[in-house]
Amino acid sequence: MLTASIVTFHHSTKDVCKVVNCILSSTIEILYIIDNSSNDALREFAEFSKKIQYIHSLNVGYGAGHNIAIRKAIERGAVYHVVINPDICFPNDVLNQLTEYMEAHEDIGLIMPKVLYPNGELQYLCKLLPSPMDLIGRRFIPIKSYQNKHDYDYELHWTGYDKVMEVPSLSGCFMFMRCSVLKQVGGFDERYFMYAEDLDLCRRIGEVSKTIFYPKVSIIHEYGKGSYKNKKLLKYHIISVIKYFNKWGWFWDSKRRYKNQECVKRIKAQL
Repeated sequence: MLTASIVTFHHSTKDVCKVVNCILSSTIEILYIIDNSSNDALREFAEFSKKIQYIHSLNVGYGAGHNIAIRKAIERGAVYHVVINPDICFPNDVLNQLTEYMEAHEDIGLIMPKVLYPNGELQYLCKLLPSPMDLIGRRFIPIKSYQNKHDYDYELHWTGYDKVMEVPSLSGCFMFMRCSVLKQVGGFDERYFMYAEDLDLCRRIGEVSKTIFYPKVSIIHEYGKGSYKNKKLLKYHIISVIKYFNKWGWFWDSKRRYKNQECVKRIKAQL
């Protein structure tokens, strides 16, 4: 069984329709809509299809919202679960190919396809495990030449994004995960209200299985970068980054150094 979840917060029906239609046209058997809004305006989606389960939740955060769905998926015996952002759309064959690849490689816990902007431009969402400078410096040092040089290495631009590769940090916009691994690591860490929860989960999955970038299929992501435009979201972002480094280590993180070195070495051997 393949299940999926989206977490919404005052999204309009129009905002969510595109991703819901993609999901209903796919092999996903159950879609959990976890609505963190103060109203239940999206409840009408439950009438569209028996595949949809609408859950109106207290606004417990992004990761905690998905955990509601992940627990239900595991209880129902799902083999795979996909965490999907509301601003995603994808063709029908994407999930089939990801499922087939996961079936053939049981050591993979998480896989992410190539992600494109609506205009077809590539989104660089494969990353090394970050240092404080990676997350804080690139956000607050407004020097384009510095950011470009930094991102070339940190976001692995040099790989070409044209081959299957094991990467320690993948985007949370589309996380196709093995439920047995999700159960093993405990899903999202709910201490992160918003932001960095995907980084933390990816890192924990990477400690017990492989986290793979699979560029043979692609999805579309509108990617608003909300924390760059909204001071409240920026505050959430900063708080989550602090929680992440308090958990994993600020400047002394031997696992980070080892995982990043192994990632670069492994990819260079493929070139």
